[in-house]
Amino acid sequence: MQKRVKVKPNSKQQKVEEQADGSLTVYLKSPPTNGKANEELIKVLADKFDVPKSYVSIKSGLFSRQKLIEIQIGI
Repeated sequence: MQKRVKVKPNSKQQKVEEQADGSLTVYLKSPPTNGKANEELIKVLADKFDVPKSYVSIKSGLFSRQKLIEIQIGI
């Protein structure tokens, strides 16, 4: 499954909001430096979809706030 994700780093609290179009907005506590926000994003999405972190990958937008995420479900 692929999801469009908008990331908001340096937020006061960590949360995931589903938008009307099916995309996600993810608020992260980590700063967008040295890949810390990407690591936190993968952990948050793995917890949300109840899959191991290795099942979540960033397909595009590694250095952008707009990302395309692939989540392997049911393997």
